[in-house]
Amino acid sequence: MALLITDECINCDVCEPECPNEAIYQGEEIYEIEPLRCTECVGHFEESQCVVVCPVECIVVDSGRNETPEILLKRYHALTRTERSNAD
Repeated sequence: MALLITDECINCDVCEPECPNEAIYQGEEIYEIEPLRCTECVGHFEESQCVVVCPVECIVVDSGRNETPEILLKRYHALTRTERSNAD
């Protein structure tokens, strides 16, 4: 499952730089997460880094996206392969 930032976000700017997939971005009112880039840090870290640093605990699992750890790992591999290819 991808993560979701709720409207309790205070725009503190700490989550965006922590995302290894660059899935977090400033939306119109609050930070948002691009679900097709979010792997919940699978492949990078043991815990979702944005959740770890969020001072108001407004980053939650998006219950509308039923994704297994295997799907998240496949996404991680696809994203890192693409990023490596673009770096060449």
